Amino acid sequence: MKDGNPGLTKQYNMYIHLPMRAKGSEDQPAAALFDVPCACQNLRRATRVVTRIYDQELRRTGLEITQFGLLTALAKVGEANQKRLSAGLAMDSTTLTRTLRLLLKQGWVRARRGKDRRERLFSLTAAGSQQMAMAQPHWKQAEQRLRRELGDAGWKSMKQTVSRLTEAAMAA
Repeated sequence: MKDGNPGLTKQYNMYIHLPMRAKGSEDQPAAALFDVPCACQNLRRATRVVTRIYDQELRRTGLEITQFGLLTALAKVGEANQKRLSAGLAMDSTTLTRTLRLLLKQGWVRARRGKDRRERLFSLTAAGSQQMAMAQPHWKQAEQRLRRELGDAGWKSMKQTVSRLTEAAMAA
């Protein structure tokens, strides 16, 4: 029993804060943001804003950024079980299960049994590869929107800071 939670393991979530406005939030200028001292709240707020940008751009493809991220992860690794996907994406099991269910239903991901009856291995289908390719230009547009606001130096700094923060949070 760990921390009074039988059977539970330590879980780390990481959120990023980038102070900027998303399209459609013109009525909510950055100056209106509360100055919150908590790292988690700052990061969660940034994640909501950044997610909104990516979801706006991907909307025309029928994907959300969480779905696109899972498709790209499967394209990179080829095949993985849910535990590996959860660890690699630092995503909780419930969110991953829900996202996988949607992608399976769309026919963009396939599942097969692993070495034992409980394990399922997930991989991208041809339709999933096509969907990802169709969504790629929209994802790039979201990336460009953020990069324009941050500038090249800010973009590089953000990526380095996010990597360090992710590692630190996982070690904490």
